Amino acid sequence: MDRILARLEGCYQLAEQHFDRHFPRPDIELDLRGQRAGVAYLNQNLLRFNGQMYRDNTDDFLLQTVPHEAAHLIAHQVFGPRIRPHGPQWQAIMTELFRLPANRCHNYAVSKRSGTRYLYRCACPDHMPFTPQRHAWVRKGRQYQCRRCGDLLHFTGRQQAATA
Repeated sequence: MDRILARLEGCYQLAEQHFDRHFPRPDIELDLRGQRAGVAYLNQNLLRFNGQMYRDNTDDFLLQTVPHEAAHLIAHQVFGPRIRPHGPQWQAIMTELFRLPANRCHNYAVSKRSGTRYLYRCACPDHMPFTPQRHAWVRKGRQYQCRRCGDLLHFTGRQQAATA
């Protein structure tokens, strides 16, 4: 986390010199999971980073991902809330101020996680696997129809392990 904070401080010092103003430093969390390397919460002045991606790709993460997310917060504070997330203002901060490519996405390896699938049925011969989230929605009363036969899908009571 110290290296992330140091890199972030460098980005903010560049921005303060360039825009001749002070920027409040964001709160940082290293608890993001899934496919995203980082997320900027503009109105909360918060940056969340994916700790696993940071550990697996430390050098590139510090070089590219940390400034990428900082640029979102800085652009929001300089140009206001109506700008596009990866629009010209953000791109200018990345390319002209940070001297980095304005890449929208990372290319870090994302591990596939295994999960449970809940098996549902209709009149068709095949089972329909539901994710845990969709299964939870059914338990709360949501209903789904088969796109082939039109019957309502019903939980069979069976689960299977699957790769997401």
